[in-house]
Amino acid sequence: MPYTPIIATLGYVLSPDGRSALMIHRNARPGDQHLGKYNGLGGKVEPDEDVVAGMRRELREEASIEATELTLRGTVSWPGFGKGGEDWLGFIFVVTAFAGEPPARNSEGELEWVPIERMLDLPLWPGDRHFLPLVLSADPRQFHGVMPYRDGQPLSWSYSLI
Repeated sequence: MPYTPIIATLGYVLSPDGRSALMIHRNARPGDQHLGKYNGLGGKVEPDEDVVAGMRRELREEASIEATELTLRGTVSWPGFGKGGEDWLGFIFVVTAFAGEPPARNSEGELEWVPIERMLDLPLWPGDRHFLPLVLSADPRQFHGVMPYRDGQPLSWSYSLI
């Protein structure tokens, strides 16, 4: 069977001093698959947009900001990640410059500037702890990983650097 994942973006917006990242605390919708977790910003890519356009749109929608500098840090394939076992493929960005001022919250939850050294202490998806160090690394190489999920838990993690 062909691999036909849901294509998505995930962005980590850095503060101007580079010490914090804008995270969303998903605490607004009771039926949210991500309820209670912190995450970067992003979502599904629309059929008529490329992944960069999708990332920029999601940042406008979720944080009222316009990305002026962003870098693709890597990709993660998440077979079985979706609520119904759907496969997801995420393009993961770091946003190092933006225009606008994020609000305190959006329809999905509270937006918070979290010090980078505290990010791994937050209630995250378990698999985020594997790739977040690669996203925030000073190593300029991209990572491309696979993290199969079952019942909301990662089964394994492997990646390549290029």
